Amino acid sequence: MAGDERRESSDRTSVGRRGFLGALASLTAGAALVAPGAVGKAQAETTDEERTKARYTESEHVKRYYETNRY
Repeated sequence: MAGDERRESSDRTSVGRRGFLGALASLTAGAALVAPGAVGKAQAETTDEERTKARYTESEHVKRYYETNRY
């Protein structure tokens, strides 16, 4: 009987594996909700020149790729 009493008291005071994982999950969920508000949004500045410049050029390696894949 003394072993049963000791086990019951230790079950009440110690956190089980499921309790620990539940607490860990709730902490990470809370941190995930708080983190986006803590960090500001990064915005890249683009100039008019960057918006209007030609981005695609059909270079030699692009032409070879087209020929190889029969585009």
